[in-house]
Amino acid sequence: MTSYSAVTRATLGRLDNPWLFFAGRRARRLVLSLWALVTAAFLMIHLIPGDPVRAALGPTAPPDLVAARRSAQGLDDSLWSQYVRYLGDVLHGDLGVSMTSGLPVSQTIDARLPATLQLAVAAFFFSIMVAVPVGVVTAALTRGERSRRTEAVFTTTSVVLAVIPEFLLAVGLVYVFAVQLGWAPVAGRSGLGSYVLPVLSLAVGPAAILARIVRVELLKVLGADYVRTARAKRLRRHRVYLGHALPNALTATVTLAGLLLSTMIAGTVLVENVFAWPGLGTTVVQSILAKDYPLVQGIVLVYGSGVLLVTVLVDVTLSLIDPRSTMREN
Repeated sequence: MTSYSAVTRATLGRLDNPWLFFAGRRARRLVLSLWALVTAAFLMIHLIPGDPVRAALGPTAPPDLVAARRSAQGLDDSLWSQYVRYLGDVLHGDLGVSMTSGLPVSQTIDARLPATLQLAVAAFFFSIMVAVPVGVVTAALTRGERSRRTEAVFTTTSVVLAVIPEFLLAVGLVYVFAVQLGWAPVAGRSGLGSYVLPVLSLAVGPAAILARIVRVELLKVLGADYVRTARAKRLRRHRVYLGHALPNALTATVTLAGLLLSTMIAGTVLVENVFAWPGLGTTVVQSILAKDYPLVQGIVLVYGSGVLLVTVLVDVTLSLIDPRSTMREN
């Protein structure tokens, strides 16, 4: 029969597992962040000036109709009662009903979310596919104080591209490649060609930033002892860079890439409106103008949840790449 002390030791061994602590800590942070996001989305409708019911019905709506609509939506209840009801509805997947269309908010989000996800994910992978090779090649060309001209051109170009706002870049791309040259559609989402300009608008800045980080981290790794040992073994250059140096330079790159994905998700709001992209970005702007607060709340929750989930995925990825980071936190 297993003794009490043996069971206790086994239990403590499981509790001392750093991965369990890591998972528990990340889960707790995610829950608290989601709660704060839901609370902020709820308070938004009460902090914005104006009456959403009056805005939805119009200024000429009879007072009796406005009062009946407010009562039907529970807006006459206390703030605490409304908050508890809203929190319960969100936990059950009920985001309310749009004041302008009369459709469930979740139905509108389901219809518009795929377009936004496709745009953000395409821009993210495009920036990775451009930034990593550019960063690696530039690091190889500028290693050891060589080719100062290449370093100056790369630094200047990457800084300029990184500081251009997505909205301004989108307008410029539309004017040059759509209006003047006619190489791409001006707006809309129809075929692969319609993705080119929106993806470039979202990806150019993050790709420039990421390429700089890849170069800096790779230059640090190239000076390490194990890389010099690999060179001493007369390994081919591509094996030294791709097999030994690049994997060890990925930690900072993955962290920044996750942050850039979050900014891309948020950046879709402006870019979608430039290209009339049928996603959540154009929908939230239209909802704000129409004072359709339930729809705005629902879209804000989706954007915020997406950013939080990306953050968690970055943490998990970093722990898999470098398990020592998990151990250090414990």
